[in-house]
Amino acid sequence: MRLYIITGEPSGDLHASNLVRSLNKLEDNISVRGWGGERLLSEGIEVAKHISSISYMGILDVIKNLSSIKRNLEYCKNDILDFSPDAIILVDYPGFNLKIAEFAKKQGIKVFYYISPKVWAWNKSRVTKIKKYIDHLIVIFPFEVEFYKQYGIKANYFGNPLLDEIEKDINSFSFKSEKPIIALLPGSRKQEIDAILPEMLSVVNDFADFQFVISAVNTFNKEYYESFINDDIPIIFDNTYSILKKADYALVTSGTATLEAALFKVPQIVCYKTNWLTYMIGKILVKLEYISLVNILMNRNIVRELIQSELSYFNIKKELNNLMINKEEIRKKYSQLIDLLGEKGSSKRVAQFIIDTI
Repeated sequence: MRLYIITGEPSGDLHASNLVRSLNKLEDNISVRGWGGERLLSEGIEVAKHISSISYMGILDVIKNLSSIKRNLEYCKNDILDFSPDAIILVDYPGFNLKIAEFAKKQGIKVFYYISPKVWAWNKSRVTKIKKYIDHLIVIFPFEVEFYKQYGIKANYFGNPLLDEIEKDINSFSFKSEKPIIALLPGSRKQEIDAILPEMLSVVNDFADFQFVISAVNTFNKEYYESFINDDIPIIFDNTYSILKKADYALVTSGTATLEAALFKVPQIVCYKTNWLTYMIGKILVKLEYISLVNILMNRNIVRELIQSELSYFNIKKELNNLMINKEEIRKKYSQLIDLLGEKGSSKRVAQFIIDTI
């Protein structure tokens, strides 16, 4: 069995790697090639393009790199034809992957979409493409099944893969603290970190009884993170789960990390800030009451969201104090969220579904 898998971001790379591991356990004769990062490389697949060279944030960044994106699309199409897979597995990364889905469908190649585009948040016009070009849609949030059903699309939900990821043996980082820990998760893209990390760090002196720890990504070096710091704050690279396992509270950039913090039952404040134009365009396009996955999944305000101008020294200080008062109530609501996501073992079930279907 020959499979071509495409992901364009770290979270997709993580879930794709777990899927590949499950596929290899269930089927002996599998050859996998695709686009991914260090996680997929660690599973021994042939990585045709590394995600570090194809990750863009926001509409402006995409516009600036249109020529590169076009070249990548052509390269990907040719690479698929050369590899001649039995099926393609697309993982998130919708702007790119839906174009590849259209191409693959025309070539008669079976198309699976794992971690579907968040069309329930914005750009619902993509539903038409999903219906036309995707053979099998696999979602990771239970409410997505009903969402797609109203458009006549069968979506398969096998559980959320993060439930398995947090159960793995976690290598604790070497840093130890006598003080309770406030984790800072400023994101994985430079635009996010530049805008959000200084705001997170602005309250350090007001919480002297706590140890702040920065969760860093190895896309950037230690000197880059140190350029934001005036105090002695540990910087821990690529060990977010170890940090969350030990953290008492967290300041988290909006994204998958908000759900990860909730699964570790860490009371959190969700932070988001970008350039003004990107924010205004997003405000017009995105039709959601909340930006964090925690609040979206529960359909109510579980964690405090500080967005754009609300992300300030005064508000972070105020909300951190509130967090410390209400931490047990928040953890109870996290338990409800975990129950909503269902059983563990989703990667294995998805892998079995793909093998059986092919």
